Order: sequence, then C-alpha cells, then structure tokens
Amino acid sequence: MVKTFLDFLVEQAFVPKDKINQLKEAVRKGSSLEELLIEQKIVPEGKLFKAKSDFLQMPLRSVVEGEGPQTEVLNKVPEEAAEYYKMVPLAFLNGELMVGMVYPEDVKAQEALKFLSLMGGFHTTVNLITLTDYNRILGTYRSLRGEVNKALEELSESLKKDETIEEVSTYDEKITSETAPISKTVAVVIRHAVDGRASDIHIEPQEKELRVRFRVDGVLHTSLILPKDVHPQIASRIKILSNLRIDERRVPQDGRFRLKIDQKNVDFRVSTFPTSQGEKVVMRILDPSIGIKTLPELGLQGVNLQKLEKGIRRPFGMTLITGPTGSGKSTTLAALLSILNREGVNVVSLEDPIEYYLEGANQSQVRPELQYTFASGLRSILRQDPDVVMVGEIRDTETAELTVHAALTGHVVLSTLHTNDAIGVVPRMADMGIAQFLIPSTLNVALAQRLVRKLCPDCKRKVKPSSTIQQFIEETIKGLSPEVRKVSNINPPYFVYEAPGCPRCGHKGTRGRIGVFEVMEMTPEFEKLILKRPTESEVRAEAQRQGMITMLQDAIIKAVQGEVSFQEAVRVAKEFSLAEVGEGGIQLGGK
Repeated sequence: MVKTFLDFLVEQAFVPKDKINQLKEAVRKGSSLEELLIEQKIVPEGKLFKAKSDFLQMPLRSVVEGEGPQTEVLNKVPEEAAEYYKMVPLAFLNGELMVGMVYPEDVKAQEALKFLSLMGGFHTTVNLITLTDYNRILGTYRSLRGEVNKALEELSESLKKDETIEEVSTYDEKITSETAPISKTVAVVIRHAVDGRASDIHIEPQEKELRVRFRVDGVLHTSLILPKDVHPQIASRIKILSNLRIDERRVPQDGRFRLKIDQKNVDFRVSTFPTSQGEKVVMRILDPSIGIKTLPELGLQGVNLQKLEKGIRRPFGMTLITGPTGSGKSTTLAALLSILNREGVNVVSLEDPIEYYLEGANQSQVRPELQYTFASGLRSILRQDPDVVMVGEIRDTETAELTVHAALTGHVVLSTLHTNDAIGVVPRMADMGIAQFLIPSTLNVALAQRLVRKLCPDCKRKVKPSSTIQQFIEETIKGLSPEVRKVSNINPPYFVYEAPGCPRCGHKGTRGRIGVFEVMEMTPEFEKLILKRPTESEVRAEAQRQGMITMLQDAIIKAVQGEVSFQEAVRVAKEFSLAEVGEGGIQLGGK
C-alpha cells in the first residue's frame, strides 16, 4: 500500500530507486521533497505536480502569467500567512474563496486556512498549485502593496523632516522633488490599474483610512487601503499632474494628464469632488493603444447595425445616442465619428472632455467657467463650414435648438441625451422645447445602449436552461422577425452559456464588456405618428409593430449566442428581474 508521496513517485517510475535514501534523509532534516526533485532536475515541475494531483486526488490549478488574482482577493489571506504556509488566494466568488496550496497535506496550513475562513466569514475550496505559480502570485502581493509600502516609508521619513507640500497652486520643481515618495505611490497605483485593465481609479477618503478602488469590467474592487494621513499629499500630487489648483478643496475640479506607461501614452481624465472626509479623486483611464472600436466590436449586429449605418450615411440629420452615465455613449460616438472622418469631410466636435483623439478631426474642449459652453461653441462651429458636427451632450433647450438648426441646414449631427431608451428620445426632445413638427425632419436614428459583462471565451460552456428560462426566452423573442432570427442564428431549442472561471479571466467568468442596444429609425409611419403628438406608449407600440429590437431582446439574443450570461442579460433590462424567471436560476440539463 502506498503511504507517502515519495513511495507513489517511485512506484510510478518518476524517481530512481538509488535516490530514495538520499531524498528521505533530506526530507527528514526539513527539506521539501518537491523542491529537491525540481532543483536536482529529477522530475520536471509540471509532471511532478500532476503526479501529486493524482496522489492527493485534488485538482491542479494553473495561473497564467500576468493574470493573477485581483488585489481585493489577495486581501483575504495576509501576505505573511501566504508566505509561511505556501498558500495563496486565487479567486473569490459568491462568498467562497478558492485557495491554491503547494502543500495541501500540511495540517498546520489547513488549520491556518480554517482560522482565516472563520475570521473572514467565507467558505474555502483548496486546489493544488505549482511552486512557480505560487511564487508568481506571491510576487503580485509584493508588487502593489510592497511598492506602495516602500514609498510610504520614504514619505514618512520625509514628513519627519517637515518636507511637506506647500499650499501653492502652481507646478514647480520644489514640489516635485519634495513629494518624490508620494509620486512613486501614485505611479505604482496608476501602473497597476492600467496593467489590470481598469477603466477608473477611485481614491476615497474614509473616516479612518484612504481607500483605493479599481473599476474592472464595470465593477468596483477595493485594491488598496492606505493611511488616512497621506490623503492630502496623494490628492495634491494628482492635482499637480492635472494642472489643477491644489489650494482649492471646496469645489469640484476637472482636468487631465498623460503618462507614458510601458512605452505607450495613456491619458487620464481627473475629477475631484469635496466630501465630508476630504476630496475624492476619480481618474478615468483612456488608453489610446486600445484604439477606437468598430461598431460590430461594440456589439452592434444585424438589423441594428444596418439601421445605424444607414442613418449616419444620410446627407443631414441627427443621430442621438442615449443611456445613463457609464453606458458607453462616448465610445459609440467615437466609433461613428471614425466612420465619417474621411478626407474631404470637415469633422468638428465639442466635447466635455475629449476622451478619444481622432486624427484629422477638429476636436474642441468646452470650458463652462470661461462661458465656452456647448451652446456658445455650436454657434462658432456653424461658422467653421462643418460637414459633420459632434456635440458631446444636449443638456439644455438652447443646445437642443442649435443642434436641430444644424441638422436642418445640411449638417450631419451626432450627440447624446439622457433617456432610458430609444423611444424616450421623442418626448425628451419635445420636453426640451423642440417643435413637434421639426422632430421627424431632423431625427434620423435614436440609439439606446447599456454595457454588459462578456463571458470569458476560454471557459464558457453551453448549458441547457430550465423550462422556466426556456419559456422566458421564447416569450421575449417571439416578436422578432424571421429576418432577425436568421441573421442572429437563433433557433429552438435554445441554449444559454455559463463560465465557471479560469486563470485567463481571474476566475471571474467574465472578461471585458459589450453593448446591448435598441435602435429606432425614423420612418414615414413614425413621422405621421409624431406629428399627432403621441404619448411614449403609443410610440413604443408603433416601434414594436415595425419590429424594433428592444434592449432586452438584444441582450437575450447575445445570451443565446454565448456572448453574455442569461443573468447578465436580464440584469441590464431593468424592467425585468430574475424573480420573474424563477429563483433557481439556470438548471443544468446537459451540454
């Protein structure tokens, strides 16, 4: 009967018999069998840990280089415990922590893990990991927290010498040199946010600490907790970079700056906001290397894509993008502008702020504090002989009237509105004072959108939904035309997809985001209806009669196609909830 891992390796012919006594003696003196076998090149690491997985009957989990766990997951196991017991957290989902251990047979390590789970209030599952993967994740611990701690120690020494930031509002070399430790801290946080594919960095003063959170795929994660007393220095450093006033903390400020990270220029849009605990700073990360996406890459497909492309190709008129803050409107506008931005076309934009730079386009940043607003800027734009006009947002009646005037006088106009859906554009324009008879002749297309998390392409799998969900899918898409069904390639029986998580997605099951859309195209039927001053429900009924794909339908199509999970598809359509499709969620019935 096999008693030890060494016996198992000998039995499997991994270890020569003449090495047994030597290895046993080294292990008896406290050496690690695994490390000895790897160092002496007796067994390759991959084969060794695959054998150990078979011996312990425990799954072997691999970690892709550069794609380790998020910092908030690392916080579940202290670095000291991770180093001493050779165990690291891999992922945290639904109250369960997945832990990777090099020596899961170690009783003390198991007891330490039980203690951590009891104190943290979570359950744990254990996986075997190789020494290389363990060291890689341990390096992740040290890279962010270690670098920041080192910078904070330097800052502490500086503060002891009274090398504090002067209350000035200009950038000079004195400030730069005296705040070198804080500069390092800010640089480390920014670099890790960029490496972690974060879209935003939130620096939030709390009552007793300073919290740093990263937004990844639309979800905020706590990445770092810093001492509260470093907050003024960090906020001031970011303000200096953004050319903001560091002596003004009572009112919000906006700015931007650019840094070179890993040989690429990355832009940051900065916003400060006074709170009861101090100034909150939010940095939006705008990585030009990602580039402006095409409409299909954003998630537009089939009939929706055809309607939008047809609308922007018209010689004049408005295309309006709607949705809440953070729904990707600016990204869609940039994609549309890149299509229209050609030699022989004068493209002029008014933005607040400029998020994407387009070569050849004339982009202008509005400055309300200087009375340079969307409305005043539009008047100047129309004297610049534009062919395409992009207005960042229609916020008031004056801007609405000027954009309608531009659309009526032979210009292609792109802009955004804040409405819940595409149908809401018509009553919203009327509410802003636009004459009802002008809306049909100026509005070409209204597009509403939301962002949803994409399933990880590496670990997603097809599953058979429960009968309740199957029925919900059928009810939702029964109004789709045969053309839409054919183009979307959706036919019964319907399947959905789920992703359990893998190293490439950080064991989250999702990677990146995609849009779900509804597109309302101005048609002769809509023109006649709008002139009768219809209610929103009447416009919606006509849109459904014409076969408009709603956001929920588009989301369900993407769920059936395997782009997003069913739960994510339902979540984005706020008029529905999972309660309507049963609390049991997806019931696996086969692949």
